[in-house]
Amino acid sequence: MARVGISLGSNLGDRPAHLRAAVAALEPVRSSPHLLLSSVYETDPVDCPPGSGAFLNAVIEIETELSPLDLLARTQAIERELGRPSLHQRNAPRTVDLDLLYYDQVRLAEPALTLPHPRMWERAFVITPLAEIRPDLVPPGMDPAANRAGIRRWGKLG
Repeated sequence: MARVGISLGSNLGDRPAHLRAAVAALEPVRSSPHLLLSSVYETDPVDCPPGSGAFLNAVIEIETELSPLDLLARTQAIERELGRPSLHQRNAPRTVDLDLLYYDQVRLAEPALTLPHPRMWERAFVITPLAEIRPDLVPPGMDPAANRAGIRRWGKLG
């Protein structure tokens, strides 16, 4: 069983409902009661087309028995089930976006998946919620509060 971190994002439609639906859709993937869910943060769009709306972002940690590539396939299926087209423009507005951040201590470099996520520590919209639930994962010397421009605590999904 592996502990995995997944970032959740939405900037189209009923953003809180999309995030709640994504969390619910991950339930069958869980192999234990372990669940950490950060607060939700509203964030300005990063590297998105002009006119893109603000995102709601959170990070969830669960335990699963799925392999990294099987988990990727499942998260992509959840994105499609929740209205994200399988063929989409890079960084286009989306109902839901699920990114695998880490899978235990696994290091993986496959064409479809790199673990840990290669840009995880460059994105304040990932660092801030991740530091809330797993401060032990933040690299030494990195201050999660230092680069919070464009990030506002929105609340909880509950």
